[in-house]
Amino acid sequence: MAVSQPATFNEEWPDSRVFAYLNHLPPHGTDADFSVLYTAFKHMRPYDFERLLTRFVADGRNINATNPQGQTIHEVIAQYPSQSQPFLDVLSRFAA
Repeated sequence: MAVSQPATFNEEWPDSRVFAYLNHLPPHGTDADFSVLYTAFKHMRPYDFERLLTRFVADGRNINATNPQGQTIHEVIAQYPSQSQPFLDVLSRFAA
């Protein structure tokens, strides 16, 4: 039997962990900026997502990048009503 690591919740993420998402390689055919935002949304809490967006925007990256279906990260996140509002609030603070 394999030893598993216990789940941890609400742990504080260091900057190195948050900002590592900026180097995420996208799947073939997906915009790199969209891929970073989507992956961060799937794995981060809103607070960490906001930290990432601060650096993302400062680096001149495209917060309005789209997926292959032409959707922005705002449009994709809005499809998840049970968890979307805190993330949408964060995005609205960075909207151009």
